[in-house]
Amino acid sequence: MTHLASILALLLKIQATRSCAGVSLRTQELYAIVFVTRYLDLFFSFISVYNSIMKLFFICSSCCIIWYMRQHRVVSQTYDREQDTFRIIFLVLPCSLLSVFINHEFSAVEILWTFSIYLEAVAILPQLVLLQRTKNIDTLTSNYVFLLGGYRALYLLNWIYRYSTEPGYSQWIVWISGLVQTLLYCELPS
Repeated sequence: MTHLASILALLLKIQATRSCAGVSLRTQELYAIVFVTRYLDLFFSFISVYNSIMKLFFICSSCCIIWYMRQHRVVSQTYDREQDTFRIIFLVLPCSLLSVFINHEFSAVEILWTFSIYLEAVAILPQLVLLQRTKNIDTLTSNYVFLLGGYRALYLLNWIYRYSTEPGYSQWIVWISGLVQTLLYCELPS
């Protein structure tokens, strides 16, 4: 739920302040790619109504944030293109190659899911670089980043719990990617 709270905090910031100052469009684009590639199973696998609604929420909210930052007549004027210059190809390309060669099963859906896991681990980098460059860390932006970090920290606890209580539970791709992501959050600019 902290991931959901982080997105709601960001949407609140954008809506309330009519500004996306301090928010990296590059990170938001990476998260949109993460959610679209991870939740392709919406088209052929049903788990529950709740699960489907959450997947749709993550995809739609990411697209909504991108729309605000690119198209909204007021909010888009506050986007700092000159500072948000992280070249995401340096994240997308290695994650793509890694997912082709290191995955659980060599199928299109599994490779895309694995790609989303790898990409999510580093998707926050453009946001962290932007915060470091601009030193513009308002309360709502810091809440967004803090909640994202909290989401990942709680996942680590979940994995530890599942490993100790579920015989045979092993998700090493997710574990290593999650550890990388958590370490990046520990390097938040001060």
